[in-house]
Parts: sequence; structure tokens; C-alpha cells
Amino acid sequence: MMRRLVQPSLSRGSASVLRSLVAAGCTALLMSSWTATPVAAQNADPDFSFAFSTFKQTIAESIGVDETLAAFYRARDFEPVWTGPDDIHRARRAALLEAIRMADDHGLPVTRYDAAGLMAQMRGARSGRARAEAEMALTQAYLRFAHDLQSGILDPGKIDSDIKRVLPRRDAQTLLTTLISGDPQAAMRALIPSSPEYSRLMRAKLMLEHRIAHGGWGPAVPERKLEPGQAGNAVVALRNRLTAMGYLRPHLGATYDARMTEAVRSFQADHGLEQDGVAGASTIREINVAPEERLKSVIVAMERERWINLPDGLGERHIKVNLTDFHAEIIDDNKLTFQTRSVIGHQDYDRRTPEFSDEMTHMVINPYWFVPRSIIVGEYLPKLRANPGAVGHLQLIDSRGRVVGRGQSFAGYSARSFPYSMRQPPGPRNALGTVKFMFPNKYNIYLHDTPAKSLFSREVRTYSHGCVRLNDPHDFAYALLAKQQDDPEGYFNRILRSGQNTRVNLDTPIPVHLIYRTAFTRAKGQVNFRRDMYGRDAKIWNALANTGVALRTGQG
Repeated sequence: MMRRLVQPSLSRGSASVLRSLVAAGCTALLMSSWTATPVAAQNADPDFSFAFSTFKQTIAESIGVDETLAAFYRARDFEPVWTGPDDIHRARRAALLEAIRMADDHGLPVTRYDAAGLMAQMRGARSGRARAEAEMALTQAYLRFAHDLQSGILDPGKIDSDIKRVLPRRDAQTLLTTLISGDPQAAMRALIPSSPEYSRLMRAKLMLEHRIAHGGWGPAVPERKLEPGQAGNAVVALRNRLTAMGYLRPHLGATYDARMTEAVRSFQADHGLEQDGVAGASTIREINVAPEERLKSVIVAMERERWINLPDGLGERHIKVNLTDFHAEIIDDNKLTFQTRSVIGHQDYDRRTPEFSDEMTHMVINPYWFVPRSIIVGEYLPKLRANPGAVGHLQLIDSRGRVVGRGQSFAGYSARSFPYSMRQPPGPRNALGTVKFMFPNKYNIYLHDTPAKSLFSREVRTYSHGCVRLNDPHDFAYALLAKQQDDPEGYFNRILRSGQNTRVNLDTPIPVHLIYRTAFTRAKGQVNFRRDMYGRDAKIWNALANTGVALRTGQG
């Protein structure tokens, strides 16, 4: 008998099961529960003893415009994948129908795959043609579901033009070949993104649904500053909310004591806030966010995780910059080995940092800053028109790479006709600081040092023109060079002291992933949430809702 994935909002008994699973950390069990043939699917089996000639002819006609499907079915002499009379055909139908019934567990729209309609079509298929049409409907449903679960339901670039991602679609031939070559349930399980992050996000989704179904986190906290030593109804409301969220053990105290101070600090750490233990305006605002809104963030994060579900993973060693978290990280074998604060693009639309993946190939120590054309004509050309000696810290460079003097008038140049590029030589005032880290891309985005160190103490760090500034760039460089230098610190600093613009290649290019997650997890602890400062996740949720994704919040 099949053991279905636990759905805490669907029955009273499931709540205790979820609690025991969560307590035991049994995410793997939750993720691997497509196991046997559901009763409904067994009862739906029609009699598939039919004349194959009409069936095969209809299949051939149906796939004539799809060369991939045509090649697949031709290679098997148009034999059915789903609609034959044998046990393996029944097993495939059952595995698919059960999988798509559980699409909601993954934040996918169940109605998009129409399990009931497929069952009705199979039951009503009494001719070779009708059964061939059912065969094609099952194949199309499988491929649609497989693509959605494996690599996302949305087209990211259509949601926001700064999401520069191409979905890692597996081709239909591979998906169908995998299905017919082994256990159908194993093939369905293999569609689920295998990253630990996806597993933890799915677990968080189940827990939030369970919490919402049982009353949420209780009344909101009054919006005024609360701090250690205070008492009263507002403190009690804060205590109750933190307890419901799992940051505080249940107790009856009505005073903002040491326990509550530590709970507030933990909450602040998980929400990207200053960790002072005081429930000020920004902390109260985040505490009062409804669990339904947090659930939306988790569902969006699951969709985003599918977008980077690359066949070979993110890389044994890779760099990850979560823009909303204002940190850059080095990950080795799924473990965080280095982290530093970052500053990202301003919230003005033309300065926002885009999302994409590429490979870091080298760093430049003592870099020149080559001024982007948009900044040259938008900010510096007007100053040069007024005063040729303006912005004297920048060099003018002609098309042959020569430095141009300032002994001329720039008044006659327009943004279109201005013939020069501009750069800032290496030095203590250089806008890129002492080092930049290059993963060449058409968006002209990279990681770099900065002389503006004070910005790293801010809670929200959106101040750049789009590139990512690092708080600890030297330590970041040492960590990268440690794989190829016995003394990475000494090697780096010898070049730095020379003052010479120097390129240092990485022996092994490192994948870089610029991501945007308002919900993300750690191996231990609670889900982290961040603010949607570019408004991208709100757009993604709206797009998901338009496909039929809905919050599962009832007790059932």
C-alpha cells in the first residue's frame, strides 16, 4: 500500500506525524514517498486489449510535428509507454498520477496537470484512436510535470528583465528514456531537485502550512519599541509571538528578560537585522509579518531553486552571492567555508544587480577602474563640458588606448559623439579598491574591493552601480588562492605592494551564482527571511498564482 507524502493541513492525524518527522529530521523520508500504486489509479485501469494498428497510426500522426517524440516512439516501434495492458504500463500510470496529485507539496499547481481528466480519458478510451490520444495526453502531462518540477514552471526573464537565467531543461528524450528504463516511481523521485536547500525548503513549507492550519503565530505585537526590562501586555504579545515561531520556550513571564532578549537576537539574525536584542521598529515589523506571507516566500524560493537545478550541480567549489542577504560566500562540498559582507546595486531600476551564473577565471590586483559608458555620459560628460579639468582623478583614453590630455573643450560633444573612455589608475582612492574578481559577462558585473568601508555597517546595503563590493576582499582572495598557492597571503601582498596592475589567473575556474532569495535555509536552525528590496519575489509570486499555485492553509 502506498505511503503518501505527509500533508499536515489535510487531516488531524497528519499533524502528529509531521511533528515526529520534523523532530527526527526526516526530510529524506518526506522527499522519497512516491512508492507504490494508489488505489484510485488501480481502479481507473481500463481494458487495454486493443488493435495496435490503429493505435500506432494515431500515435504517428499525433507526433508528426515533434521530432523528439517522433524519434522516441519510432525507436520503440510506436509501442505504448502508458496505455498497454501489462503491469509495467499500470505502474507507470500509477506513478505519474500519484506524482501529479502531490504537485502542491512542491508549490506547483495541481490543476495544471489534471489527474482527474487523465483518469477520465483513460476510462473512456475504447478504440485504438482514443487510446492513442490517451497515450499522448499522458506523455505530455509527464513531460510538463517533469519540466516544471525539475527546472521551474516560470520563464524568469519574462517576470523581471534582471533575472538573466536560462532554465536547465532536460530534453524529452532523456526524460522518457529514464522513465522506461527502470522503476517508474524511482524515475518520478529523480525529478525532484536533489539539493539540500530544496529539501529544507520543502520541509519549511510543510511546517508553515501546519502552523497556519492551527492558528498561525497569534496576535500581532503592538508597533512600539520594546526593550529589556519592560513589562506589560505588549511584552506578553511579543513573548507569545516568539514562542509560536519557535524562538522561545513556553513560559508565563511578562517581563522582557534575558530569555526574551536572546530570542529577539536569534530572530534578528535569521531576518538580517541588527542583533541588539531590542525589539525596535524594524524588528517588530518583521515579527508581525504573517505566516502566509512567509509561506509565499518559501514557495517562491522553491521555484528559484528549480531554476538553478543544474545537471552537474552548482559546483563542488562555488561562490554564491545572495543579493537580499548582502553576503558573498565560498561553498566547498556543500559546506560554507568563507563569508563576507557585501554591498549590491542601488534600488533604482538601472542600478540593480542582475541575477545570473558564470565562472570566475581571474582576479586583478591593483586594478584600473574602467568607468561604464552610462556613467561617463550621464555623470562625467556634463562636468567636463563645464570644466575640462573636472574629475581629474580619471584618465581619458582614446580608441587606441592612449591617455588624452585635458587641453581641449568638451562642450561640443554629446552623449553619442563623445569618443573617449575613462579609467581610474590603481591607488588608494580607486573606486574598485585594491582587487577585483572577474567572471567575464556581458552585464559587466564583478566582485571587488571598495574604499567606502563605512557602508558595510548598514543593515540594508544597496549603494553600488550594480557590481558587488566586498567587505573582506583580501581574505576572499586568500581563500581563492589557497587551492593554488602554498602561501596565498604572502603571494597576494607581494603583488599588492608592487603597485602594478596585475592579473592572476585561477588554475580552476570557479562557478559564481548571483541569486536572490527572500527565504533560504541553513543546515541547522530556522528558515531565514529577507526583505524583497527589488520587488522581484512579489512579481514571481503573482506569476505563480496566475498559473494556479495557491496557499494550502486549511485543516482539511
